[in-house]
Amino acid sequence: MKIFAFGSSLVSSYWNGAATYYRGCYKYLARLGYDITFAEPDAYGRQTHKDAVDLSFANLVTYKPVGTQGDFGHGDNYADLPTLAEVFEQARKADVVVKHSGIGVDDALTESLILEAQPHSLAVYWDVDSPATLARMDADPSDSFRAVVPRLDAVFSYGGGPMCRDGFARYGVRNYLQAYNGLDPETHFPVAPDPAYACDLAFLGNRLPDREARVEELFLRAAELAPEQTFLLGGEGWGDKAMPANVRYIGHVPTAVHNVLNSSARTVLNINRASMAVSGFSPPTRVFEAAGAAACLLCDDWAGIDDCFAIDDEILVVRTAEDVVRHLRTHDAAATKRIGQAFHARALRDHTYAQRAAQADAALRQMKAVACIL
Repeated sequence: MKIFAFGSSLVSSYWNGAATYYRGCYKYLARLGYDITFAEPDAYGRQTHKDAVDLSFANLVTYKPVGTQGDFGHGDNYADLPTLAEVFEQARKADVVVKHSGIGVDDALTESLILEAQPHSLAVYWDVDSPATLARMDADPSDSFRAVVPRLDAVFSYGGGPMCRDGFARYGVRNYLQAYNGLDPETHFPVAPDPAYACDLAFLGNRLPDREARVEELFLRAAELAPEQTFLLGGEGWGDKAMPANVRYIGHVPTAVHNVLNSSARTVLNINRASMAVSGFSPPTRVFEAAGAAACLLCDDWAGIDDCFAIDDEILVVRTAEDVVRHLRTHDAAATKRIGQAFHARALRDHTYAQRAAQADAALRQMKAVACIL
């Protein structure tokens, strides 16, 4: 089958934490025999911040967003790119047309366009932030996506658990699949540590309004409480943030550096966005990237963590800055190594992208078979 997907970016993780998820899912769907095309807008500087990764499993298409794009930081070849309408003419020939959430440009238009590919193509909305999508629809009775949901063939979600499943059911979704983030052991794995990234606790994440307060508590206040510990902060947007003296900020961390960063820190911190923490059952890409490197992960608390990993044995849960400091002071290098290895083994056993792709494949084939019967 041919899949034509619209998403934020496959080529760049710049302001785009979903890149790892897209790459993992589509790489292993391609290995199951799917012909993958991924289309992304030239926006937010991503075409000038491409990651050095192998994307040969997909046909890549970059298009011009609709309207004035002066604020989006497009690349040098912008004038020569096809329009969204021209790209969609290619998409309607596929067996499955996917629109991912959070493209950041022309989202409502693209959501309506994928319906035009029916009935020849399955129209699937693949959400990488279902709590935010549902909150948006709940808050705005005029949100155009409310009318789109019941016409879709399916919603796939990388998380959200019962809250998001029931939320989409309220809006009349026909089929719903939860496919967590996962680990691609070919791209995320333990490597030799680099002294340049050595620290007691590393946190990698862009500065976002619905996560900043939790970063202030679990990372920055923890650093204040433990001046003898060293902290490393990576991600965009933190440059003007006041930080304790024992925090080192290194800015954007390309995908190719994630393994060495995760392998060099004694412990790594995950902090979910607020909406995902409330809904639970939403392990982000950072969790599985850290698992791939066999890092010892300190994770903020939310429902569903124990659906993925055993607390205390495979992952450490923190609710306050004091929890963070306690773990740093009571878990020595031998203890963090033991937890990290157990974390890695569990991810390889239960949480690979090959397994996620198999879930999506089964759902797509079932829907396609039903569509043919009808």
